Amino acid sequence: MKPYRHQFVTSINAIEQAHWQHLAGDSLFTNYAWLSALELSGSVSRQTGWQPYHLVIYQHDTTHPVAILPGYIKSHSYGEYVFDWAWAEAYERHNLDYYPKWLSGVPFTPVVGPRLLCETPTEALYQFIQSVLDDEAAQQAWSGWHVNFPRNEEIWSSTQLLERHGVQFHWHNQNYANFDAFLATMKARKRKMINKERDKVKNTDLSIVWLDTSNINKDIIDFFYQCYCHTYRKRSGHNGYLTRAFFELLFNAIPEQVKLCCAYRKNGQSDTQELVAASLYLQDNDTLYGRYWGALEHSEHLHFELCYYQGINYAIEHNLARFDAGAQGEHKLLRGFEPVFTRSYHTICHPLFSQAIDDFINTERSQIAHYAHQCKTLLPFKT
Repeated sequence: MKPYRHQFVTSINAIEQAHWQHLAGDSLFTNYAWLSALELSGSVSRQTGWQPYHLVIYQHDTTHPVAILPGYIKSHSYGEYVFDWAWAEAYERHNLDYYPKWLSGVPFTPVVGPRLLCETPTEALYQFIQSVLDDEAAQQAWSGWHVNFPRNEEIWSSTQLLERHGVQFHWHNQNYANFDAFLATMKARKRKMINKERDKVKNTDLSIVWLDTSNINKDIIDFFYQCYCHTYRKRSGHNGYLTRAFFELLFNAIPEQVKLCCAYRKNGQSDTQELVAASLYLQDNDTLYGRYWGALEHSEHLHFELCYYQGINYAIEHNLARFDAGAQGEHKLLRGFEPVFTRSYHTICHPLFSQAIDDFINTERSQIAHYAHQCKTLLPFKT
């Protein structure tokens, strides 16, 4: 008899919050609050191409889950940040369906973190999961199944999945006393560049204010959501993946972990101020995360100030070890963010495509390693 049994659930509400949270621990983006806000707000659903389909695992003699692998049946590849569009196009050229597929990852959130929620994961558990997902893929005609951005400690490499590498840029706190101490580690030209960018913002009539949920009201949420939509309209031509309800649910669910960094402008001769830009931050025990930003008017270098420099300063002041400002962005290198490797794991059901994608990933991995090495040469720090 197998040591485990399993079920798939189509809503996080099918699992008791206490059981889910016990397994998620202090994980911010796979905790019950974050994932349920996505579902309750309608940001993830069958209609949006993110149908919840979470794998829940029990030991045969227990009624409480011993492991959960949050997952979604996908009808597209938007909002994943591990880009497999070329794989989908190759399927299409051969008159095959790449979608649906199954993905374990946090929707619209390319943050490395726990994917398998479990107190004591074992190699046998990973092998059981692989067997379950392989069988489900065959039954549901998925092209494959995928695990995006797991922690290094998770032993997906013990399975037969294809391992793919990527690069992000994170800032690391070297016990800096203040922002000036951080700048002092840089070459003079890079230090002057950052000071010049910050001075550009300081010399405007803008004031920068950090807000927590005690002073974030409905109007501020409305404004931030406008900023969020405005950014996506400029970049992608749509209003973004997340609904306004998601942000309101989030602010209510984890108020101690959510912050807004806002730019205000004095309104004419009156004493009132109007919001012109905002950036959303989240915080766990040792890391600050910059997630979404937007501005309703242009101001030179305001993006760098709200999304990078304010975040670095906040991390220093609050003794946080790391600042993850989001995926991509080579311009972060000149501002002290360093390249870090990310991993994703993939099963492709079609044997010929699996071999071709494996060959591609092996070639890509050496290219990624070379790219990361090149990135390090662009860092602004003194030798």
